[in-house]
Amino acid sequence: MTAAKEHRRVLILLTLCVSLFMAMLDNTVLNTALPHIQRGLGTGIAGLQWIVDGYSLSFAALMLTSSTIGDMFGRKKMFLAGLTLFTAGSAVCALATGIPMLVTGRVIEGVGAAGLLPITLAILRHTYTGERERGLAIGVWAGVSGLGLGLGPVIGGPLVDHYNWPSVFWINVPVGVLGLAAAVLVLPESADRTGRSLDIPGQILGVLGIGGVVYATIEGPLRGWTSPLLLGIYAGAGVALLAFGVVEHRTARPMLNLGFFRDRVFSGALLSGFAVYFGMFAILYFLSLWLQEVLHWSATHAGLAIVPSMVVVVAVAPLAGWLTGRSGGAIPLTAGLLLAALSLFLFTRYGVGATYGQFWYLLPIVGAGMGLTLTPITTTAISRMPAELSGLASGLSNTARELGGVLGVAILGSVLSVQEYANLNQRLSRLGIARSQRAAIVGAIKTNGGHALPSRSPVVSGAISQAFVHGLHIAEYCGAALLVVIAAAAFLLLQHPDRARSAAAVAGAGGGPGDEPAPAGAADRQATR
Repeated sequence: MTAAKEHRRVLILLTLCVSLFMAMLDNTVLNTALPHIQRGLGTGIAGLQWIVDGYSLSFAALMLTSSTIGDMFGRKKMFLAGLTLFTAGSAVCALATGIPMLVTGRVIEGVGAAGLLPITLAILRHTYTGERERGLAIGVWAGVSGLGLGLGPVIGGPLVDHYNWPSVFWINVPVGVLGLAAAVLVLPESADRTGRSLDIPGQILGVLGIGGVVYATIEGPLRGWTSPLLLGIYAGAGVALLAFGVVEHRTARPMLNLGFFRDRVFSGALLSGFAVYFGMFAILYFLSLWLQEVLHWSATHAGLAIVPSMVVVVAVAPLAGWLTGRSGGAIPLTAGLLLAALSLFLFTRYGVGATYGQFWYLLPIVGAGMGLTLTPITTTAISRMPAELSGLASGLSNTARELGGVLGVAILGSVLSVQEYANLNQRLSRLGIARSQRAAIVGAIKTNGGHALPSRSPVVSGAISQAFVHGLHIAEYCGAALLVVIAAAAFLLLQHPDRARSAAAVAGAGGGPGDEPAPAGAADRQATR
Protein backbone atom coordinates (compact mmCIF):
# COMPACT_ATOMS: atom_id res chain seq x y z
CA MET A 1 0.00 0.00 0.00
CA THR A 2 1.32 3.44 -0.91
CA ALA A 3 2.02 6.05 1.73
CA ALA A 4 -0.54 8.41 0.16
CA LYS A 5 -3.30 5.80 0.38
CA GLU A 6 -2.46 5.00 4.00
CA HIS A 7 -2.42 8.70 4.85
CA ARG A 8 -5.88 9.09 3.30
CA ARG A 9 -7.21 6.16 5.33
CA VAL A 10 -5.91 7.77 8.52
CA LEU A 11 -7.67 11.01 7.57
CA ILE A 12 -10.90 9.09 6.94
CA LEU A 13 -10.64 7.40 10.34
CA LEU A 14 -9.88 10.73 12.04
CA THR A 15 -12.84 12.47 10.37
CA LEU A 16 -15.24 9.70 11.35
CA CYS A 17 -13.92 9.57 14.91
CA VAL A 18 -14.23 13.34 15.45
CA SER A 19 -17.89 13.27 14.37
CA LEU A 20 -18.51 10.11 16.37
CA PHE A 21 -16.90 11.66 19.45
CA MET A 22 -19.16 14.71 19.19
CA ALA A 23 -22.31 12.59 18.89
CA MET A 24 -21.36 10.27 21.77
CA LEU A 25 -20.30 13.23 23.91
CA ASP A 26 -23.78 14.69 23.43
CA ASN A 27 -25.25 11.53 24.99
CA THR A 28 -23.72 12.24 28.40
CA VAL A 29 -22.70 15.92 28.40
CA LEU A 30 -26.36 16.74 28.86
CA ASN A 31 -26.55 14.88 32.19
CA THR A 32 -24.69 17.56 34.13
CA ALA A 33 -26.96 20.25 32.65
CA LEU A 34 -30.28 18.62 33.59
CA PRO A 35 -30.67 20.23 37.06
CA HIS A 36 -29.92 23.65 35.54
CA ILE A 37 -32.42 23.04 32.75
CA GLN A 38 -34.99 21.97 35.35
CA ARG A 39 -34.54 25.22 37.25
CA GLY A 40 -34.14 27.46 34.20
CA LEU A 41 -37.08 26.16 32.15
CA GLY A 42 -39.27 24.95 35.02
CA THR A 43 -39.95 21.25 34.49
CA GLY A 44 -40.28 18.05 36.48
CA ILE A 45 -38.86 14.55 36.00
CA ALA A 46 -41.18 13.87 33.05
CA GLY A 47 -39.88 16.92 31.17
CA LEU A 48 -36.29 15.83 31.78
CA GLN A 49 -37.15 12.33 30.56
CA TRP A 50 -38.47 13.80 27.31
CA ILE A 51 -35.29 15.85 26.83
CA VAL A 52 -33.26 12.63 27.03
CA ASP A 53 -35.70 10.34 25.22
CA GLY A 54 -36.58 12.81 22.46
CA TYR A 55 -33.05 12.26 21.15
CA SER A 56 -32.80 8.54 21.83
CA LEU A 57 -36.26 7.71 20.48
CA SER A 58 -35.76 9.40 17.10
CA PHE A 59 -32.25 7.96 16.94
CA ALA A 60 -33.39 4.39 17.57
CA ALA A 61 -36.52 4.61 15.41
CA LEU A 62 -34.79 5.89 12.27
CA MET A 63 -31.41 4.18 12.43
CA LEU A 64 -32.31 1.10 10.37
CA THR A 65 -33.94 3.15 7.64
CA SER A 66 -31.02 5.59 7.50
CA SER A 67 -28.60 2.66 7.25
CA THR A 68 -30.61 1.29 4.30
CA ILE A 69 -30.70 4.71 2.61
CA GLY A 70 -26.94 4.98 3.05
CA ASP A 71 -26.36 1.51 1.63
CA MET A 72 -28.64 2.25 -1.35
CA PHE A 73 -27.86 5.85 -2.27
CA GLY A 74 -24.43 6.54 -0.81
CA ARG A 75 -22.93 6.34 2.64
CA LYS A 76 -21.03 9.61 2.30
CA LYS A 77 -24.24 11.44 1.35
CA MET A 78 -26.01 9.93 4.38
CA PHE A 79 -23.13 10.88 6.67
CA LEU A 80 -23.19 14.50 5.46
CA ALA A 81 -26.97 14.74 5.83
CA GLY A 82 -26.83 13.28 9.34
CA LEU A 83 -24.03 15.58 10.49
CA THR A 84 -25.86 18.61 9.07
CA LEU A 85 -29.06 17.76 10.95
CA PHE A 86 -27.18 17.02 14.16
CA THR A 87 -25.41 20.37 14.02
CA ALA A 88 -28.65 22.23 13.25
CA GLY A 89 -30.49 20.41 16.06
CA SER A 90 -27.75 21.43 18.51
CA ALA A 91 -28.27 25.08 17.56
CA VAL A 92 -32.04 24.75 18.10
CA CYS A 93 -31.41 23.26 21.57
CA ALA A 94 -29.02 26.05 22.50
CA LEU A 95 -31.58 28.70 21.49
CA ALA A 96 -34.52 26.98 23.26
CA THR A 97 -36.65 29.13 25.55
CA GLY A 98 -38.96 26.33 26.71
CA ILE A 99 -39.23 22.56 27.02
CA PRO A 100 -41.16 22.03 23.72
CA MET A 101 -38.46 23.82 21.70
CA LEU A 102 -35.68 21.99 23.53
CA VAL A 103 -37.30 18.60 22.95
CA THR A 104 -37.79 19.51 19.27
CA GLY A 105 -34.09 20.28 18.96
CA ARG A 106 -33.23 17.00 20.65
CA VAL A 107 -35.45 15.13 18.17
CA ILE A 108 -33.63 16.81 15.27
CA GLU A 109 -30.30 15.82 16.85
CA GLY A 110 -31.52 12.24 17.12
CA VAL A 111 -32.57 12.13 13.46
CA GLY A 112 -29.11 13.42 12.54
CA ALA A 113 -27.37 10.91 14.77
CA ALA A 114 -29.40 8.11 13.16
CA GLY A 115 -27.93 9.08 9.80
CA LEU A 116 -24.46 9.61 11.21
CA LEU A 117 -23.42 6.91 13.67
CA PRO A 118 -24.18 3.63 11.86
CA ILE A 119 -22.67 5.01 8.67
CA THR A 120 -19.31 5.61 10.38
CA LEU A 121 -18.86 1.89 10.95
CA ALA A 122 -20.06 1.00 7.45
CA ILE A 123 -17.53 3.42 5.89
CA LEU A 124 -14.78 1.97 8.09
CA ARG A 125 -15.59 -1.56 6.97
CA HIS A 126 -15.28 -0.55 3.31
CA THR A 127 -12.14 1.51 3.91
CA TYR A 128 -10.26 -1.14 5.90
CA THR A 129 -10.75 -4.37 3.96
CA GLY A 130 -8.26 -6.66 5.72
CA GLU A 131 -9.31 -8.56 8.86
CA ARG A 132 -6.38 -7.35 10.97
CA GLU A 133 -6.55 -3.68 9.98
CA ARG A 134 -10.35 -3.66 10.22
CA GLY A 135 -10.18 -5.06 13.75
CA LEU A 136 -7.75 -2.34 14.77
CA ALA A 137 -9.90 0.38 13.16
CA ILE A 138 -13.04 -0.89 14.91
CA GLY A 139 -11.07 -0.93 18.16
CA VAL A 140 -10.20 2.75 17.68
CA TRP A 141 -13.86 3.44 16.80
CA ALA A 142 -15.07 1.74 20.00
CA GLY A 143 -12.44 3.51 22.10
CA VAL A 144 -13.45 6.93 20.78
CA SER A 145 -17.09 6.04 21.42
CA GLY A 146 -16.34 5.17 25.03
CA LEU A 147 -14.13 8.22 25.47
CA GLY A 148 -16.91 10.50 24.21
CA LEU A 149 -19.38 8.97 26.63
CA GLY A 150 -16.94 9.24 29.52
CA LEU A 151 -15.78 12.80 28.90
CA GLY A 152 -19.31 14.20 28.52
CA PRO A 153 -19.90 15.03 32.19
CA VAL A 154 -16.30 16.21 32.68
CA ILE A 155 -16.61 18.74 29.86
CA GLY A 156 -20.25 19.58 30.56
CA GLY A 157 -19.80 20.47 34.24
CA PRO A 158 -17.50 23.50 33.83
CA LEU A 159 -19.45 24.66 30.77
CA VAL A 160 -22.71 24.66 32.73
CA ASP A 161 -21.21 26.36 35.79
CA HIS A 162 -19.54 29.14 33.78
CA TYR A 163 -21.75 29.58 30.70
CA ASN A 164 -25.11 27.99 31.68
CA TRP A 165 -26.77 24.98 30.10
CA PRO A 166 -27.05 26.18 26.43
CA SER A 167 -23.25 25.94 26.19
CA VAL A 168 -23.36 22.13 26.16
CA PHE A 169 -25.18 22.38 22.82
CA TRP A 170 -23.26 25.31 21.37
CA ILE A 171 -19.99 23.33 21.47
CA ASN A 172 -21.39 20.96 18.83
CA VAL A 173 -21.88 23.69 16.23
CA PRO A 174 -18.25 24.59 15.34
CA VAL A 175 -17.19 20.93 15.60
CA GLY A 176 -20.03 19.96 13.30
CA VAL A 177 -19.09 22.60 10.72
CA LEU A 178 -15.44 21.49 10.73
CA GLY A 179 -16.54 17.86 10.48
CA LEU A 180 -18.67 18.65 7.42
CA ALA A 181 -15.76 20.37 5.68
CA ALA A 182 -13.43 17.45 6.39
CA ALA A 183 -16.02 14.86 5.32
CA VAL A 184 -16.59 16.57 1.96
CA LEU A 185 -12.85 16.50 1.27
CA VAL A 186 -11.73 13.06 2.49
CA LEU A 187 -14.60 10.58 2.80
CA PRO A 188 -15.05 8.10 -0.06
CA GLU A 189 -18.46 7.32 -1.53
CA SER A 190 -19.78 3.75 -1.49
CA ALA A 191 -23.13 2.05 -1.95
CA ASP A 192 -24.60 -1.46 -2.17
CA ARG A 193 -28.08 -1.38 -3.69
CA THR A 194 -28.26 -5.16 -4.18
CA GLY A 195 -31.19 -6.61 -2.27
CA ARG A 196 -31.97 -3.35 -0.50
CA SER A 197 -35.22 -1.36 -0.56
CA LEU A 198 -37.04 1.02 1.74
CA ASP A 199 -39.68 -0.47 4.03
CA ILE A 200 -41.98 2.51 4.63
CA PRO A 201 -44.87 0.56 6.31
CA GLY A 202 -42.42 -1.12 8.69
CA GLN A 203 -40.78 2.20 9.54
CA ILE A 204 -44.12 3.88 10.33
CA LEU A 205 -45.40 0.96 12.44
CA GLY A 206 -42.12 0.73 14.35
CA VAL A 207 -42.18 4.44 15.22
CA LEU A 208 -45.82 4.29 16.29
CA GLY A 209 -45.28 1.20 18.45
CA ILE A 210 -42.11 2.22 20.28
CA GLY A 211 -43.15 5.89 20.45
CA GLY A 212 -46.52 4.99 21.97
CA VAL A 213 -44.97 2.79 24.66
CA VAL A 214 -42.43 5.46 25.60
CA TYR A 215 -45.00 8.28 25.67
CA ALA A 216 -47.47 6.39 27.87
CA THR A 217 -44.72 5.20 30.23
CA ILE A 218 -43.26 8.68 30.76
CA GLU A 219 -46.65 10.33 31.18
CA GLY A 220 -48.05 7.60 33.47
CA PRO A 221 -46.88 9.11 36.79
CA LEU A 222 -48.39 12.49 35.80
CA ARG A 223 -51.69 11.46 34.20
CA GLY A 224 -52.34 8.29 36.20
CA TRP A 225 -51.85 4.73 35.00
CA THR A 226 -55.58 4.17 34.58
CA SER A 227 -56.02 7.23 32.35
CA PRO A 228 -58.21 6.25 29.35
CA LEU A 229 -55.85 8.18 27.08
CA LEU A 230 -52.78 6.25 28.23
CA LEU A 231 -54.55 2.90 28.18
CA GLY A 232 -55.66 3.66 24.64
CA ILE A 233 -52.10 4.60 23.63
CA TYR A 234 -50.72 1.39 25.14
CA ALA A 235 -53.33 -0.64 23.24
CA GLY A 236 -52.60 1.20 20.00
CA ALA A 237 -48.86 0.72 20.47
CA GLY A 238 -49.38 -3.01 21.04
CA VAL A 239 -51.40 -3.31 17.84
CA ALA A 240 -48.74 -1.34 15.92
CA LEU A 241 -45.94 -3.59 17.19
CA LEU A 242 -47.87 -6.75 16.29
CA ALA A 243 -48.56 -5.33 12.84
CA PHE A 244 -44.87 -4.46 12.54
CA GLY A 245 -43.95 -8.10 13.17
CA VAL A 246 -46.46 -9.31 10.57
CA VAL A 247 -45.29 -6.79 7.95
CA GLU A 248 -41.61 -7.57 8.52
CA HIS A 249 -42.31 -11.31 8.28
CA ARG A 250 -44.26 -11.05 5.02
CA THR A 251 -42.50 -8.33 3.05
CA ALA A 252 -39.87 -9.41 0.52
CA ARG A 253 -37.22 -6.93 1.74
CA PRO A 254 -38.03 -5.91 5.32
CA MET A 255 -36.40 -3.10 7.26
CA LEU A 256 -35.72 -5.65 9.99
CA ASN A 257 -35.26 -9.26 8.90
CA LEU A 258 -36.61 -11.12 11.93
CA GLY A 259 -34.73 -14.21 10.79
CA PHE A 260 -31.47 -12.60 11.89
CA PHE A 261 -32.48 -13.18 15.49
CA ARG A 262 -32.47 -16.94 15.01
CA ASP A 263 -28.69 -16.60 15.18
CA ARG A 264 -28.24 -16.88 18.94
CA VAL A 265 -24.81 -15.20 18.92
CA PHE A 266 -26.16 -12.16 17.10
CA SER A 267 -29.19 -12.06 19.41
CA GLY A 268 -27.00 -12.36 22.50
CA ALA A 269 -24.86 -9.40 21.43
CA LEU A 270 -27.88 -7.18 20.77
CA LEU A 271 -29.58 -8.26 24.00
CA SER A 272 -26.43 -7.34 25.94
CA GLY A 273 -26.32 -3.90 24.32
CA PHE A 274 -29.98 -3.34 25.17
CA ALA A 275 -29.43 -4.31 28.81
CA VAL A 276 -26.33 -2.17 29.36
CA TYR A 277 -28.04 0.96 28.09
CA PHE A 278 -31.30 0.14 29.92
CA GLY A 279 -29.63 -0.29 33.29
CA MET A 280 -26.53 1.88 33.22
CA PHE A 281 -27.24 4.94 31.12
CA ALA A 282 -30.68 5.48 32.62
CA ILE A 283 -29.21 5.43 36.13
CA LEU A 284 -26.27 7.66 35.16
CA TYR A 285 -28.88 10.15 33.97
CA PHE A 286 -30.48 10.21 37.44
CA LEU A 287 -27.09 10.11 39.18
CA SER A 288 -26.43 13.72 38.14
CA LEU A 289 -29.72 14.80 39.72
CA TRP A 290 -28.76 13.03 42.95
CA LEU A 291 -25.31 14.64 43.10
CA GLN A 292 -26.56 18.15 42.35
CA GLU A 293 -30.07 18.27 43.81
CA VAL A 294 -29.64 16.04 46.88
CA LEU A 295 -25.93 16.33 47.72
CA HIS A 296 -25.82 19.95 46.43
CA TRP A 297 -22.68 19.54 44.35
CA SER A 298 -21.79 21.93 41.54
CA ALA A 299 -22.09 20.71 37.95
CA THR A 300 -18.29 20.75 37.71
CA HIS A 301 -17.83 18.54 40.76
CA ALA A 302 -20.60 16.20 39.59
CA GLY A 303 -18.83 15.83 36.25
CA LEU A 304 -15.40 15.29 37.76
CA ALA A 305 -16.81 12.60 40.03
CA ILE A 306 -17.06 10.19 37.11
CA VAL A 307 -13.38 10.55 36.06
CA PRO A 308 -12.46 7.14 37.56
CA SER A 309 -15.22 5.57 35.49
CA MET A 310 -13.97 7.25 32.29
CA VAL A 311 -10.38 6.15 32.86
CA VAL A 312 -11.41 2.54 33.42
CA VAL A 313 -13.63 2.49 30.30
CA VAL A 314 -10.69 3.56 28.13
CA ALA A 315 -8.34 1.08 29.81
CA VAL A 316 -10.68 -1.92 29.74
CA ALA A 317 -12.11 -1.55 26.19
CA PRO A 318 -8.93 -2.90 24.47
CA LEU A 319 -8.81 -5.79 26.95
CA ALA A 320 -12.40 -6.63 26.10
CA GLY A 321 -11.51 -6.66 22.40
CA TRP A 322 -8.59 -9.01 23.09
CA LEU A 323 -10.77 -11.35 25.15
CA THR A 324 -13.39 -11.37 22.41
CA GLY A 325 -10.73 -12.30 19.88
CA ARG A 326 -9.42 -15.12 22.06
CA SER A 327 -12.66 -16.77 23.17
CA GLY A 328 -15.65 -14.86 21.75
CA GLY A 329 -17.90 -12.35 23.47
CA ALA A 330 -19.45 -14.55 26.19
CA ILE A 331 -16.87 -13.90 28.92
CA PRO A 332 -16.39 -10.11 28.59
CA LEU A 333 -20.10 -9.42 28.00
CA THR A 334 -21.25 -11.53 30.94
CA ALA A 335 -18.60 -10.08 33.23
CA GLY A 336 -19.47 -6.54 32.14
CA LEU A 337 -23.19 -7.01 32.72
CA LEU A 338 -22.61 -8.51 36.16
CA LEU A 339 -20.26 -5.69 37.17
CA ALA A 340 -22.84 -3.16 35.99
CA ALA A 341 -25.49 -4.92 38.09
CA LEU A 342 -23.18 -4.95 41.13
CA SER A 343 -22.52 -1.22 40.86
CA LEU A 344 -26.26 -0.44 40.68
CA PHE A 345 -26.96 -2.65 43.69
CA LEU A 346 -24.19 -1.06 45.77
CA PHE A 347 -25.34 2.48 44.90
CA THR A 348 -28.49 1.77 46.93
CA ARG A 349 -26.34 1.95 50.08
CA TYR A 350 -25.92 5.70 49.68
CA GLY A 351 -28.45 8.51 49.86
CA VAL A 352 -28.84 11.85 51.62
CA GLY A 353 -25.59 12.96 53.26
CA ALA A 354 -23.35 10.58 51.31
CA THR A 355 -19.78 11.71 50.63
CA TYR A 356 -17.56 10.98 47.67
CA GLY A 357 -15.15 9.16 49.93
CA GLN A 358 -17.89 6.64 50.67
CA PHE A 359 -18.97 5.72 47.13
CA TRP A 360 -16.04 6.66 44.85
CA TYR A 361 -15.00 3.01 44.50
CA LEU A 362 -18.22 2.29 42.60
CA LEU A 363 -17.21 4.50 39.66
CA PRO A 364 -14.37 2.18 38.51
CA ILE A 365 -16.82 -0.72 38.72
CA VAL A 366 -19.24 1.21 36.49
CA GLY A 367 -16.38 1.89 34.05
CA ALA A 368 -15.30 -1.75 34.01
CA GLY A 369 -18.85 -2.87 33.28
CA MET A 370 -19.17 -0.42 30.38
CA GLY A 371 -15.67 -1.06 29.03
CA LEU A 372 -16.12 -4.82 28.96
CA THR A 373 -19.32 -4.58 26.91
CA LEU A 374 -18.90 -1.79 24.33
CA THR A 375 -16.32 -3.45 22.04
CA PRO A 376 -17.67 -7.06 22.17
CA ILE A 377 -21.21 -5.92 21.35
CA THR A 378 -20.08 -4.14 18.19
CA THR A 379 -17.47 -6.70 17.13
CA THR A 380 -19.79 -9.69 17.62
CA ALA A 381 -22.74 -8.12 15.79
CA ILE A 382 -20.72 -6.89 12.82
CA SER A 383 -18.92 -10.24 12.44
CA ARG A 384 -22.23 -12.05 11.89
CA MET A 385 -23.03 -10.12 8.69
CA PRO A 386 -21.39 -10.01 5.23
CA ALA A 387 -19.75 -6.76 4.09
CA GLU A 388 -22.68 -5.69 1.92
CA LEU A 389 -24.91 -5.64 5.02
CA SER A 390 -22.44 -3.77 7.22
CA GLY A 391 -24.68 -0.70 7.46
CA LEU A 392 -27.59 -2.86 8.58
CA ALA A 393 -25.47 -4.73 11.15
CA SER A 394 -24.20 -1.47 12.62
CA GLY A 395 -27.72 -0.04 12.62
CA LEU A 396 -29.16 -3.06 14.45
CA SER A 397 -26.42 -2.94 17.08
CA ASN A 398 -26.92 0.76 17.74
CA THR A 399 -30.70 0.46 17.61
CA ALA A 400 -30.70 -2.21 20.32
CA ARG A 401 -28.56 -0.05 22.58
CA GLU A 402 -30.56 3.12 22.01
CA LEU A 403 -33.85 1.29 22.56
CA GLY A 404 -32.40 0.09 25.85
CA GLY A 405 -31.61 3.67 26.80
CA VAL A 406 -35.03 4.94 25.69
CA LEU A 407 -36.94 2.32 27.64
CA GLY A 408 -34.56 2.51 30.58
CA VAL A 409 -35.12 6.24 31.02
CA ALA A 410 -38.87 5.83 30.46
CA ILE A 411 -39.45 2.77 32.67
CA LEU A 412 -36.91 3.33 35.45
CA GLY A 413 -37.73 7.04 35.43
CA SER A 414 -41.40 6.22 35.94
CA VAL A 415 -40.52 3.75 38.72
CA LEU A 416 -38.49 6.49 40.40
CA SER A 417 -41.28 9.06 40.00
CA VAL A 418 -44.10 6.82 41.28
CA GLN A 419 -42.09 5.74 44.32
CA GLU A 420 -40.87 9.30 44.99
CA TYR A 421 -44.37 10.85 44.92
CA ALA A 422 -45.89 8.15 47.13
CA ASN A 423 -43.02 8.26 49.63
CA LEU A 424 -43.06 12.06 49.75
CA ASN A 425 -46.78 12.10 50.51
CA GLN A 426 -46.21 9.66 53.39
CA ARG A 427 -43.32 11.70 54.81
CA LEU A 428 -45.28 14.95 54.62
CA SER A 429 -48.25 13.26 56.31
CA ARG A 430 -46.02 12.11 59.20
CA LEU A 431 -44.85 15.72 59.54
CA GLY A 432 -48.45 16.76 60.15
CA ILE A 433 -48.86 18.72 56.91
CA ALA A 434 -52.46 19.06 55.75
CA ARG A 435 -53.70 17.08 52.74
CA SER A 436 -54.19 20.17 50.55
CA GLN A 437 -50.65 21.37 51.27
CA ARG A 438 -49.27 17.88 50.60
CA ALA A 439 -51.04 17.82 47.25
CA ALA A 440 -49.61 21.23 46.36
CA ILE A 441 -46.07 20.18 47.26
CA VAL A 442 -46.26 16.86 45.36
CA GLY A 443 -47.84 18.68 42.42
CA ALA A 444 -44.98 21.18 42.37
CA ILE A 445 -42.46 18.32 42.38
CA LYS A 446 -44.23 16.76 39.39
CA THR A 447 -44.34 19.93 37.31
CA ASN A 448 -41.11 21.79 38.12
CA GLY A 449 -39.08 19.74 40.61
CA GLY A 450 -40.35 21.85 43.52
CA HIS A 451 -38.14 24.82 42.64
CA ALA A 452 -41.18 27.12 42.32
CA LEU A 453 -42.53 26.42 45.81
CA PRO A 454 -43.12 29.81 47.51
CA SER A 455 -41.71 28.58 50.80
CA ARG A 456 -39.69 25.47 51.38
CA SER A 457 -38.65 24.84 54.98
CA PRO A 458 -35.57 22.75 55.75
CA VAL A 459 -37.87 19.97 57.03
CA VAL A 460 -39.84 19.87 53.76
CA SER A 461 -36.64 20.05 51.71
CA GLY A 462 -35.28 17.10 53.66
CA ALA A 463 -38.43 15.11 52.99
CA ILE A 464 -38.20 15.88 49.26
CA SER A 465 -34.57 14.70 49.13
CA GLN A 466 -35.33 11.53 51.11
CA ALA A 467 -38.26 10.72 48.83
CA PHE A 468 -36.15 11.18 45.70
CA VAL A 469 -33.46 8.89 47.09
CA HIS A 470 -36.09 6.27 47.96
CA GLY A 471 -37.38 6.29 44.38
CA LEU A 472 -33.84 6.22 42.98
CA HIS A 473 -32.94 3.16 45.05
CA ILE A 474 -36.02 1.25 43.88
CA ALA A 475 -35.11 2.07 40.26
CA GLU A 476 -31.54 0.89 40.89
CA TYR A 477 -32.77 -2.41 42.33
CA CYS A 478 -34.91 -2.93 39.21
CA GLY A 479 -32.03 -2.14 36.86
CA ALA A 480 -29.65 -4.45 38.73
CA ALA A 481 -32.14 -7.34 38.63
CA LEU A 482 -32.63 -6.99 34.87
CA LEU A 483 -28.87 -6.91 34.26
CA VAL A 484 -28.34 -10.13 36.22
CA VAL A 485 -31.06 -11.95 34.29
CA ILE A 486 -29.73 -10.80 30.90
CA ALA A 487 -26.14 -11.60 31.91
CA ALA A 488 -27.19 -15.23 32.38
CA ALA A 489 -29.07 -15.24 29.07
CA ALA A 490 -26.18 -13.65 27.19
CA PHE A 491 -23.70 -16.18 28.58
CA LEU A 492 -25.83 -19.06 27.27
CA LEU A 493 -26.50 -17.45 23.88
CA LEU A 494 -22.87 -16.56 23.19
CA GLN A 495 -21.39 -19.97 23.96
CA HIS A 496 -19.47 -21.69 21.12
CA PRO A 497 -19.88 -18.99 18.43
CA ASP A 498 -17.89 -21.04 15.89
CA ARG A 499 -20.64 -23.66 15.85
CA ALA A 500 -23.44 -21.17 15.15
CA ARG A 501 -24.43 -20.17 11.64
CA SER A 502 -24.23 -16.46 10.90
CA ALA A 503 -27.26 -14.20 11.17
CA ALA A 504 -27.36 -13.61 7.42
CA ALA A 505 -27.08 -17.33 6.64
CA VAL A 506 -29.80 -18.27 9.13
CA ALA A 507 -32.11 -15.63 7.65
CA GLY A 508 -31.36 -16.68 4.08
CA ALA A 509 -29.77 -13.32 3.28
CA GLY A 510 -26.16 -14.35 3.03
CA GLY A 511 -26.09 -15.94 -0.40
CA GLY A 512 -23.88 -18.99 -0.66
CA PRO A 513 -21.50 -20.37 1.95
CA GLY A 514 -18.70 -18.26 0.58
CA ASP A 515 -20.68 -15.12 1.43
CA GLU A 516 -20.98 -15.88 5.10
CA PRO A 517 -18.96 -13.73 7.48
CA ALA A 518 -16.35 -15.09 9.79
CA PRO A 519 -17.51 -16.34 13.19
CA ALA A 520 -17.65 -13.88 16.06
CA GLY A 521 -14.20 -12.95 17.24
CA ALA A 522 -12.41 -14.18 14.10
CA ALA A 523 -11.17 -10.73 13.17
CA ASP A 524 -9.73 -10.19 16.61
CA ARG A 525 -8.09 -13.61 16.61
CA GLN A 526 -6.34 -12.66 13.39
CA ALA A 527 -5.23 -9.40 14.96
CA THR A 528 -3.62 -11.17 17.91
CA ARG A 529 -1.56 -13.56 15.81
